[in-house]
Amino acid sequence: MCGITGWVSFDRDLRSASHTLDAMTETMSCRGPDDRGTWTDGPVALGHRRLAVIDLPGGRQPMTLDTPEGTLALVYSGETYNFTELRSELTGRGHRFRTDSDTEVVLRGYLEWGEALPERLNGMYAFAIWDGRHRKLVMVRDRMGIKPFSYYRTADGVLFGSEPKAILANPLARARVRLDGLRELFAFVKTPGHGVWDGMHEVEPGTVVTVDRDGLRRRVYWSLETRAHPDDRATSIAHVRTLLDDIVRRQLVADVPRCTLLSGGLDSSAMTALAARQLAGTGETVRSFSVDFVGRTEHFVADDFRATTDTPFVHDVVRASGTEHQDILLDSLALADPEVRRRMITARDLPMGLGDMDSSLFLLFKAVREHSTVALSGESADEIFGGYFQFFDEAARKADTFPWLVHFDEHFGDDVGVLHPELRRRMDLPAFRRDSYAAAVAGIERLSGESDFEYGMRKICHLHLTRFVQVLLDRKDRASMAVGLEVRVPFCDHRLVEYVYNAPWSVKSFDGREKSLLREATADVLPQSVYDREKSPYPSTQDPRYAAALREQTRELLADPSHRVFDLVDAARVKHVTERDTPQNSTASRRGMERTLDLALWLDLYDPEISLT
Repeated sequence: MCGITGWVSFDRDLRSASHTLDAMTETMSCRGPDDRGTWTDGPVALGHRRLAVIDLPGGRQPMTLDTPEGTLALVYSGETYNFTELRSELTGRGHRFRTDSDTEVVLRGYLEWGEALPERLNGMYAFAIWDGRHRKLVMVRDRMGIKPFSYYRTADGVLFGSEPKAILANPLARARVRLDGLRELFAFVKTPGHGVWDGMHEVEPGTVVTVDRDGLRRRVYWSLETRAHPDDRATSIAHVRTLLDDIVRRQLVADVPRCTLLSGGLDSSAMTALAARQLAGTGETVRSFSVDFVGRTEHFVADDFRATTDTPFVHDVVRASGTEHQDILLDSLALADPEVRRRMITARDLPMGLGDMDSSLFLLFKAVREHSTVALSGESADEIFGGYFQFFDEAARKADTFPWLVHFDEHFGDDVGVLHPELRRRMDLPAFRRDSYAAAVAGIERLSGESDFEYGMRKICHLHLTRFVQVLLDRKDRASMAVGLEVRVPFCDHRLVEYVYNAPWSVKSFDGREKSLLREATADVLPQSVYDREKSPYPSTQDPRYAAALREQTRELLADPSHRVFDLVDAARVKHVTERDTPQNSTASRRGMERTLDLALWLDLYDPEISLT
C-alpha cells in the first residue's frame, strides 16, 4: 500500500518543477512511511511514498521500463492478489523480472496487454502509468473502489493523487468547495466520480481514465451486471465457501506482520476463523485486534440499534480459533481529543462529522500499527450479503430513496439542523437526494421474469454496493493509511460480489435472517454464540464524559463569534444543542456538535474558499 501522485503538463518541461512535485509527494508520507521516490521526464512528473509489504527491497517506485519506442513509468498503490499467476503467464510470454514485487507484474502486464490489463487483475489498486511510447497517462482504479484516486484537470494536462491533499499542494489547484460539494458532505450519498473539491474528480471504480494531448477519455472495464443465478441454495452456500477460502488465502500473502480486525460479528469472525484455519496448516497463529471503550462492557445499555456489546463474542472467537488476541480499550476523553479530530480531518481532507466512530477507528488503527502492517477487515459483508436493518424494514424497502436514509437521523442524529436556514434552503438536500436516487436506480437491469419483490431487493443491494459501500471504504482507507496500516477487505473480491449480488433474495436470506449465505457457508468455523448473534453496528461510546467534552469544546468555539464556521452554522442553534441535558446528551445533540467542530477545524486547516453557487 502506498501513496501516489503526479502531474502531466503537455506544454511545459516538468523537470524544472521538482519543488512542487516534492511538495505533492510529501503529503502522502503517512500512506508510505518506508520510502519515497520521484521521476520526471519532459511533460510528466510522478511521485510515490511507499509502505513496503511485498518484496521489501525490490519494489521501489516510481518503477520504469525502457522500450525501443519509449519509457513506461508506473506509480502504484494497493495489492494485486493474483500477481503470482500473472507473473508465471508473463514469464511464459518471454518477460524477465528484476524483482519479486506485484508492482513489476503490473508494469510488465501493461507492456503485454496495454489498457486491457485491468480486466486481468484481482485486487485493490489505484495506479497511473505514463506511456512514453504514446505520450499518454493511464489511470486505473480497482473494481470496487477500495483504493482512492483523485484527479484535477488543468489547461494543458492533469494533476492526480491518492488523496486530494496531494493535488491541493500544487498551485494550479484551487481549494474551493461549491454548493454541490457541500451537498456531498451532508447528504450521506456519494456520487460516483464526484471529488467534492471544485474541479476535482475521482477515477470511478472499475474505470480507466486516459489523458493525452487530445483530452481525457474514460472507459469502464467492470460494472455490477445483472445475470441469472443458476445455483440452488446448497450449491450457492458451497460456492461462497470455496470463494472465501481462496480469497482469504490470497489476502494473507505479505512479507510483513499481518492480523485481523475482529468485532465479534459474523463478518469479521468468519474471516478470522478462516484465516486461523489456513495459517494453522503452516504452524502460524493469527493475531487479532478488537476495539472497545473503557467501562462499556460493564455498563452497556442496549437500545434498538445495538442490542449487545462486542467483547464477549470476540472472546468466544478467540477461544474457538486460537488467535493471539488483544483488546484495544479506548478512553472516551481520548475520543474527543482535538488532536485526534485534526488527524482524521487531515486524513479525509473533509469534515465528515462522524465523531467518535471516526476517532475510535483512527485510534484502533494506530494501536494495531504498533504490531502489524497489514490487517484483514470484515468491511462490506453487510452490503454484499444483506446485513443491514434497512434490508428487512418494510418502510426502507418501499421508499423511493436510498434505503439507509429512511431511519438515518433516528439512528445517527441530525447534523444538518445546526446549519443556517438559508444554507439549508439553498442546498435543498431532499431534492438532491431524489435526483441522486433517480440516477442511481436508472441503470439497474431487471432479470427477465424477476418478481417485483426480487427486483426491489436487487435495487437495494445494488445501491449499497455502488453508493453506500463507497462511503465506508473511503473512511477505512483514509483512517488506516493515516497511520501507515494496510487494511485489506476480502469481502470486496469482485468474484464474490458478482456471485452474491445475482443470488436471489430468497437465497441470500433463505431463513429470514441477515447474511444467511455467509452464516451457513462458515457455520463450521463459527462459535454458536456468533452464529446466533444479530447484527450489531460499529460501536459508539455511551460515556457521558465524551458528550461533556464536546460541549466544552463547542462552547469555546462559540466564544469566538468571528470564526468562519459561523458563516455556515447558526450560532444560536449550536448554542441550543450544547444546552440540551439528556442522557449521553443524545445522539442528535452529539452529531450537531461533532459536525460543527469538524467544520471549524477543516476551515482552519484547509482555508477553503466556499462558494454557494
